Amino acid sequence: MDVIISPSILAADFNILGRQIQEVERAGARYLHFDVCDGVFVPSISFGMPVLASIRKNSGLLFDVHLMIVEPIRYVEEFADLGADIITFHLEAAGERTMETIERIHKAGCKAGLSIKPATPVSALEPYLGKADMILLMTVEPGFGGQKYIPSSTEKIRKTRSLLRARGLDTDLEVDGGITTGNISVVKEAGANVIVAGSAVFRGDITENIKALM
Repeated sequence: MDVIISPSILAADFNILGRQIQEVERAGARYLHFDVCDGVFVPSISFGMPVLASIRKNSGLLFDVHLMIVEPIRYVEEFADLGADIITFHLEAAGERTMETIERIHKAGCKAGLSIKPATPVSALEPYLGKADMILLMTVEPGFGGQKYIPSSTEKIRKTRSLLRARGLDTDLEVDGGITTGNISVVKEAGANVIVAGSAVFRGDITENIKALM
């Protein structure tokens, strides 16, 4: 499958954010990843709708919005209206409303992504395979950038891709957390095709970093 790099602006320099976004686009990135953290579902607080709205005016990248918030269904329409292309939420946060949230995202005109934390088993995704447009496996504990990749994630990636193939699905499989030039070949080989990278993109030469990851 075609591999897509989705730079996470959580690791960007917000003083020159617009310039850095232009650079990632010129370097070949097609997605831009937004980590929306509420300080409740995850311990950190990041940014929300105003940041997405301001960037949308000046970027043609696909906006990959990752909601790490409680009751994500509350904000689906707002993020869709502001220009999100993919809205990903956590199964752990939606609980019994997971299918309803997927349907709400589709109704709002966006692709729906479903994410799980490192401790959640892949089997929890099975009822939603073929319903979600993308599966996001967190390969670190969500909420903070700069963490190291959890090695056991590789088998989770492999197992998820195997479940998708067994159902004849070519659903995008995204990974997020601790991805570097040193381990990206491992996650690609395991079956991931959308790669979120923050520090690995924005620390140092952005263009060269993206080329190395691709």
